[in-house]
Amino acid sequence: MTQAKICGINSRDAVRESIDGGADFVGLVFYPRSPRAVTAIEAAQLVHGIPDHVSKVGLFVDLGDDMMTAILSQVSLDLLQLHGAETPARVKEIRQLTNIPVMKAIRVATESDITEANSYVDVADRILFDAKAPPDMKGALPGGNAVTFDWNLLAGRKWPCPWMLSGGLHAGNVAAAIATSGTPSVDVSSGVESSPGIKDSARICEFLTIVKGL
Repeated sequence: MTQAKICGINSRDAVRESIDGGADFVGLVFYPRSPRAVTAIEAAQLVHGIPDHVSKVGLFVDLGDDMMTAILSQVSLDLLQLHGAETPARVKEIRQLTNIPVMKAIRVATESDITEANSYVDVADRILFDAKAPPDMKGALPGGNAVTFDWNLLAGRKWPCPWMLSGGLHAGNVAAAIATSGTPSVDVSSGVESSPGIKDSARICEFLTIVKGL
């Protein structure tokens, strides 16, 4: 069964709806520019009581050791999603510093972007393929821009570590995205929102129902 991650969780309602719907991962964003950003204190309250079978993921963008350590001292996380320009060496450092599994995001627009993953498969526990924002997009974020890429670029490819697909997914296209790319896991954020940063219970439910029904 395809796994599903609901990212950008910033309310207890969204946590409950994600768990009830069968999400395998819930993501919390520690990137201040994002409309989905949460503080360490807020995140600690949100993850409280999440069952062990649901992985708690923290999204970080080029964060320094001191800040990351401070956040992790307050929030219990199961996976660190690195969504910035972290090099393979930096990913390895973070993995060693925190002793927490790491997922490295690769931004994709063309086939050459896909090959970047090869530099990370030996240092990351997971790879996430997300859509690269167009150069002319105003206010583009590292992720959560509601932009897709050509899923055929991933078709038939294999990596020695688990991987996940993100970028512009929603209930209307996730089945096609899974069928085309062959991804074992999908990640959604803006696709289950009524407005930026506001999760919609009906959209979360619909998305998870489709993914889990495949």
